[in-house]
Amino acid sequence: MFITLVLYTDGMKVIIKVQRVNSATNYESTLLVNDDVAYFHEHSSQLRSQCQGFDRAIITQANTPVGSTIVYAGEKKTFKVTPEIFSTFIKGSEMINFQVNNTLLHPVIVECRLTKTDMELEVLRYTNKISSEAHKMIMKHVKPGMKEYEMESLFQHYCYTKGGMRHTSYTCICGTGNNSSILHYGHAGAPNEKTIVDGDMCLFDMGGEYYCYSSDITCSFPANGRFTSDQRNVYEAVLKSSRAVMAAIKPGVKWTEMHRLADRVHLEELLRLGLLSGSVDAMMEVHLGSVFMPHGLGHLLGIDVHDVGGYPEGTERVNEPGLKSLRMGRLVQERMVLTVEPGIYFINHLLDQALSNPKQSCFINGAVLQRFRGFGGVRIEDDIAVTADGIELLTCVPRTVEDIEAFMADSEKTFSPVVSSQKV
Repeated sequence: MFITLVLYTDGMKVIIKVQRVNSATNYESTLLVNDDVAYFHEHSSQLRSQCQGFDRAIITQANTPVGSTIVYAGEKKTFKVTPEIFSTFIKGSEMINFQVNNTLLHPVIVECRLTKTDMELEVLRYTNKISSEAHKMIMKHVKPGMKEYEMESLFQHYCYTKGGMRHTSYTCICGTGNNSSILHYGHAGAPNEKTIVDGDMCLFDMGGEYYCYSSDITCSFPANGRFTSDQRNVYEAVLKSSRAVMAAIKPGVKWTEMHRLADRVHLEELLRLGLLSGSVDAMMEVHLGSVFMPHGLGHLLGIDVHDVGGYPEGTERVNEPGLKSLRMGRLVQERMVLTVEPGIYFINHLLDQALSNPKQSCFINGAVLQRFRGFGGVRIEDDIAVTADGIELLTCVPRTVEDIEAFMADSEKTFSPVVSSQKV
């Protein structure tokens, strides 16, 4: 799309035709006029406030090729339009260059996005409500023989038809079987194309977007609606860490410590299952938790699904396995919205690396581990808002093994969220 900017000054007319690259950034922030503005009403206040010296501006659309014509005092001149035109005033008979600082306000804007207003929280509650309902609908419809992308399509259809959510917050991850161990499965290289098999563990990471605000929810459950013993044990280990973290979150806690808490619970549970042996403290020292959860515990959520503000100036990432992938390193604050997404995965190349590392392999029971090759992974991801003394759970889907099995078996079954919601 192209736009035509018609400027009137001192009775003489200047016409500029420029390519409209991005109306939310380039155009709105830098096209500059004053006084009376017609059309593109959403930009009028911006245009009036930033430019001096023009009597009137009329903005119209035109399918005109790039390469603009300036008509000034009856003399026709042409020049090639480039992005630099956005940083130029046209005033009288001369061009006056000015500079735009693209970084000065960045730290301020980041802090504005870090915590949420009441209005933002209401939108985020809505995105979670509709996305949670869509996940529950998927639980009802999934069955062996279907394609992973059918689940993605059904999720998107529900979010749009039932909630007006035209877009998802990110590319849906619909991993089943061993695909559930691929952290960002579902993108172009692996487009959710596997046929779902009876006995598969499903890991569906999907979230709808509304008014540019994101949700990010992951549900893990068996395709046939019934957990095997191993599936139950791994799932309940992840659920235990999720509950432990959510119970510990409050303003002032370190997010890095929440990640370490999840790691510790995972190792304790894998020790109980006989997959590991030895001292959990010693396992933590050699970062054994990152073998089973190589990603960070969670991230800020808002206008972006991985929202800004996790590492303000002066805050460095912890350069340790697992923690170096954590997307936030600061203290938790009231009105932050965060994801809590612990997971346990059996990723062959990470397992092989651990087995070849004497500092880690000494804790691993190879015979038991072999049983979990090809298992895939389990992730439980909820969105939470931080309150003055804890959290408000925004996501509402079945979470216990019993709730999931009953819900998938009985269309009339209801359930209660794991953590009681409390208005911020």
